[in-house]
Amino acid sequence: MIPNILSIAGSDCSGGAGIQADIKSISANGGYAMSVITALTAQNTRGVSAVSLCDTGMIAAQIAAIRDDIRIDAIKIGMLGDAQIIDCVAQGISGLDCPVVLDPVMVAKGGDRLLQQEAVSALRSLLPQATLITPNLPEAADILDCDEASTTREMQAQAQALLGLGPEAVLLKGGHLGGDDSPDLLLTRKGGKEVWFESLRVATKNTHGTGCTYASALATYIGAGLALEEAARRAKAYISASIAAADQLHVGSGHGPVHHFHFLKDSTQ
Repeated sequence: MIPNILSIAGSDCSGGAGIQADIKSISANGGYAMSVITALTAQNTRGVSAVSLCDTGMIAAQIAAIRDDIRIDAIKIGMLGDAQIIDCVAQGISGLDCPVVLDPVMVAKGGDRLLQQEAVSALRSLLPQATLITPNLPEAADILDCDEASTTREMQAQAQALLGLGPEAVLLKGGHLGGDDSPDLLLTRKGGKEVWFESLRVATKNTHGTGCTYASALATYIGAGLALEEAARRAKAYISASIAAADQLHVGSGHGPVHHFHFLKDSTQ
């Protein structure tokens, strides 16, 4: 059965991140994508020039419309923007019996802030509703109000601290570490299991939308019924291949997007 995956996130008009990346990633990994838009952004590969947060009434109506008619097998949450939207989404998904993958989108690739600083505490209150959270190292430091991890040992400590905030599992992404590898750490509350997923770092600047794409792939595999570790393994392989193929695309002059459909034959051939 094809899983129905709901993405709750902001829109990226350049197509590389946000809702647009989520829909591509969900589709590429065999799911049926649905969306609830929380914000409109004017952005391209060089940065974000404008952000307009959506009215919470409209966000609630979008969630209600999906819940009223369509089976939801998993939810992926991305950009939320402010505390009011966080509260709205928390209420909107309350009571749903499906896994929730929360990607705590805080800062865009170019450094533009996408979650108001004063809303970080509200985001922490959403963590207990998450099956899995997928922060990168700067996001983890922001949530924990500490220095960014610079070693795998520090990653372990921060993943454990994040788990203490209430989610069932944490996938802490180590792409910001130096060196030739890009290690991710999966830590689960049940059994306290720790699994590392390793990949070689790809020499490319085209990594726009990596976090959105990775989290959406995870939600799709979890929604399809895969165990968390296997879902993470497949999602890691998918995002690694999407980054490796990113230079095949020619989108913008800044940080270009990953190649979500790298496995498809070039239509011009």
